[in-house]
Amino acid sequence: MIMKATKLYEEKVVDAHEEHQEHHEQSFIRKYIFSEDHKTIAKQFLITGIFWAVIGGALSFLFRIQLGFPDMDLTALSPIIGNWLTPQGKIDPEVYLALITMHGTIMVFFVLTAGLSGTFLNFLIPLQLGARDMASGFINMFSYWFFFLSSVIMLISIFVEGGPASGGWTVYPPLSALEQAVSGSGLGMTLWLVSMSFFVVSALLGALNYITTIINLRTEGMTFFRMPLTIWAFLITAILGVLSFPVLLSAALLLIMDRSFGTSFYLSDIYIAGEALSNQGGSAILFQHLFWFLGHPEVYIVILPSLGIASEVIATCSRKPIFGYKAMVYSLIGIGVLSFVVWAHHMFISGMNPFLGSVFTILTLIIAVPSAIKAFNYIATLWRGNIIFTPAMLFSIGLVSFFISGGVTGLFLGNSVVDINLHDTYFVVAHFHIVMGSASFFGLFSGVYHWFPKMFGRMMNRNLGYVHFWFTFIGAYLVFFPLHYIGIAGFPRRYYSFTNFEAGKIESFMDLNVFVTIAAGITFAAQFIFLFNFFYSIYRGRKASQNPWKSNTLEWTTPVNPGHGNWPGKIPKVERWAYDYSKPGAKEDFIPQNVPYSKTPESNLPEDEHH
Repeated sequence: MIMKATKLYEEKVVDAHEEHQEHHEQSFIRKYIFSEDHKTIAKQFLITGIFWAVIGGALSFLFRIQLGFPDMDLTALSPIIGNWLTPQGKIDPEVYLALITMHGTIMVFFVLTAGLSGTFLNFLIPLQLGARDMASGFINMFSYWFFFLSSVIMLISIFVEGGPASGGWTVYPPLSALEQAVSGSGLGMTLWLVSMSFFVVSALLGALNYITTIINLRTEGMTFFRMPLTIWAFLITAILGVLSFPVLLSAALLLIMDRSFGTSFYLSDIYIAGEALSNQGGSAILFQHLFWFLGHPEVYIVILPSLGIASEVIATCSRKPIFGYKAMVYSLIGIGVLSFVVWAHHMFISGMNPFLGSVFTILTLIIAVPSAIKAFNYIATLWRGNIIFTPAMLFSIGLVSFFISGGVTGLFLGNSVVDINLHDTYFVVAHFHIVMGSASFFGLFSGVYHWFPKMFGRMMNRNLGYVHFWFTFIGAYLVFFPLHYIGIAGFPRRYYSFTNFEAGKIESFMDLNVFVTIAAGITFAAQFIFLFNFFYSIYRGRKASQNPWKSNTLEWTTPVNPGHGNWPGKIPKVERWAYDYSKPGAKEDFIPQNVPYSKTPESNLPEDEHH
């Protein structure tokens, strides 16, 4: 009843808006900058995310040069990175830690959370559900501008005296809590905490809006089990964000209190240069619990939207119904629930009770079950399909590859006994850069290639897309797969140089580090193919048709360039699920969601008769 009333009210508002719009065109600032239109806000998130991805990638290439060529003189870069270099032209050791900290923060939060979720949840939820806009356009606008404010503060923190935050992207105290501990724990760390606090506000405003829209603003006939899997993935992502991000905010606020107001939430029994600090009674382990209670759901906040995008793209480009739709939905829900009870597998060597470690090991291994269901269902959907290898399809298949190969190494790290040896080595870096970093980036690329025609009314260049895919796919494996072997050999994470490292046969792996650095440089350079393709195609790309991929979901029933309100007339009514591809007897190999069963008698199955 409430839902019907909401829809009626929404229709009246839009009708009134359409009548009014003839007399009142929005100003440039209202239409493109402080816009309340979900499509414009999605583009703002995407462009900001691309900006941060370039910065994050450039930082990573800097420290890869340090790892691969530790004796190289970088004086030529001094006009760009200036006081980050020592007088000998090497990257300063404390700056190296700051580079790693900022790279992790930027990539995990600003690119793969805000850039990915902010873009596709905003863009697709109203279009695929048959809604005129998000539940609250004003809150949606605020969500972006809080993210923008957070971005500005984080960018400023890179250039302040003392350098940016340098406690690792997890900012563990006491390193991050004491200004005298390291130069990056000064103003840079304070700005990092303030920036992340605004980021959490942005994430919460967005997530509440997404959940409300999905529950309340589905069009007539759009039951939960007729929703595309993209929307299911987005719903679980938003719920994870609402439940976990406040915990990060509390961790950050307590750290701000310890740093600036003399409290001792995380500090106790600390000596600096032989002098005891007055702080007593705190626990650095408390911060780890708070951080990882967000940190592990955050992994799924990053990967689930990409899996949702892959579900849509793989079904569309295989010209087959997605295999095991309900199993996919329940596995999404299972992943969401289990993600909240595995956080301590990041803390196996923090001194926890071994029995508790075994509990978290079991729960961590159980989460492999719904993940494996998703992987099997993707492969089953591809099996004997009439596959159309668009760039989006290639990136989705690449995502499945990374999800499987990176997930397998998670079984090692999820086992508390094995993790004792592997913890804080490059094996961990390799694992999460494949399963979370590369897989999520491939989902982002897939989504951009697939929905670009709906975003901008033009097509991206397909051949450039193929070149971009192969360079990135091969490059990502060449960069991250060798790191497993470096990690097993004992390379610790976050070490500035290994040239004087005596343990084991570390020096014999220097050639592998050189190889990884060269591969990283080529892979990073290949991303500029995508950037050129993206920005060139916005203005000069071939004009798109209304439904270029012959897809079933509702966004392809809108005009090529949908205006405010998305549909010029009445919102289409949903008659069927989103995956009627290659249905036996049908005239075409796709039947859009808004086509009633009465119009397709030749392909109706016995169970369709009651519709």
